[in-house]
Amino acid sequence: MTIAATPAFTPPDPDFEARVRESFARQPFMASMGARMEEVAPGRVSVVLPYAEGVTQQHGFFHGGAVGALADTAGGYAAFTLFPADSTVLTVEYKINIMAPGRGERLVAVGEVVRSGRTLTIVKVDVFAEKEGARTHCATATQTLICLLGRSDTRA
Repeated sequence: MTIAATPAFTPPDPDFEARVRESFARQPFMASMGARMEEVAPGRVSVVLPYAEGVTQQHGFFHGGAVGALADTAGGYAAFTLFPADSTVLTVEYKINIMAPGRGERLVAVGEVVRSGRTLTIVKVDVFAEKEGARTHCATATQTLICLLGRSDTRA
């Protein structure tokens, strides 16, 4: 059986990486959690969340809300890499399956565009917990995002 390769995408905005990173830098929630953007490529973004007590639950694992927020952000920005410069992105829907406790020094969420449409974009996000150099696949999400053309990506 042959597995299809991840599609190659060409962003309509040649400055997509700067636009995506600048938008991420304006998110107070990600800053308050301590998250940072790592990889930015056409149709692919990774966001990292270092371990901190403030993002855990009663057992000391990363809180499911933190896992979901990280997945939502990585997926949203993966889609945003493929949007025109004069647009913004909003999540329409996401579903997440947490398959293992988020336990370790950090979480890494990797969002990859599955299909980029004119209005709606579908993304798959895998979240990994890293502990002592080993990665555990702890969650997978699917996400639908909307491209709002002609809308600023800054606050009104």
